[in-house]
Amino acid sequence: MEGNKSAYSAASPEEQLNHSPPPPDNEEKTTHLRFLLSNAEAGSVIGKGGATINDIQSQSGARVQLSRNFEYFPGTSDRIIMVSGTIDDVLKAVNLILSKLLDEFYPEDGGETDPQSKIRLVVPNSSCGGIIGKGGSIIRSLMEESSASIKISSQDTYYPGLHDRLVTVSGSLGEQMRAVELILLKLVEDQYYHQSAHAPFPYPVVAYNGMNYGPNAPGPKYQNNRSPNKPQEDRSSSITIGIADEHIGIVVGRGGRNIMELSQLSGARIKISERGDFMSGTSDRKVTITGSQRSIHMAESMISEKIASVAERE
Repeated sequence: MEGNKSAYSAASPEEQLNHSPPPPDNEEKTTHLRFLLSNAEAGSVIGKGGATINDIQSQSGARVQLSRNFEYFPGTSDRIIMVSGTIDDVLKAVNLILSKLLDEFYPEDGGETDPQSKIRLVVPNSSCGGIIGKGGSIIRSLMEESSASIKISSQDTYYPGLHDRLVTVSGSLGEQMRAVELILLKLVEDQYYHQSAHAPFPYPVVAYNGMNYGPNAPGPKYQNNRSPNKPQEDRSSSITIGIADEHIGIVVGRGGRNIMELSQLSGARIKISERGDFMSGTSDRKVTITGSQRSIHMAESMISEKIASVAERE
């Protein structure tokens, strides 16, 4: 993978001058970078007994943190990794991480072209303007200079407590690293960006008490309590539906994992009735879903799909 090393870490001194490295004033600035990893990728970065992540930290000098298992970026099933330290240390750590993932998940096939992959950066909404620029001028220049593809997710996607967008950088490892370097240099200029340097998983998590889980399944609406004076998008609603008792296990999952994941993805709060507490005249358990109109709809859809997918396999 020698040909794929980032221009930042592998270039000669003369080449580094041509790549506009951080000025001396910035080299010791502490900063951070967050991006997404699948569970499999997270496991690869952590390594057996944490050996790999410790090695990455010692080699780079950066701190590497991951969100806990089943703490996913809203709307995805991906965990968040946060790398913090000086600009130089952060870039070294990101290069080590991407190189490892490229070797493991995108092995070379002997072709003449470098393997292509992508990295999805988590960037605060307030900082995206500095990457986009007026009329898209900055993002175009970043793509031209790095030769990587850079796409920023829309602000239209709504999840409770989400104030971040995804910046997807695609290309070879060298192209990705150059783009990440340029983006990071833009972000450190943003006086508000450092405020997002908190835990890797800053999003609100539904509180679970007793049988309070996350989303659950299809069934007839039993009760619908709405708050009439709030805007349609934000007002809190509550519906109670019925789910066949034999399907509750599918929704809850082992140790409550499925339902916690569904809850985090939808933003809805769900309470499942105790065993034997059925909807009137049925053998369906009561499932109360509370949240915004959007989160309730998303929870119902996801639960229906989960139950249907299991039923198909059976």
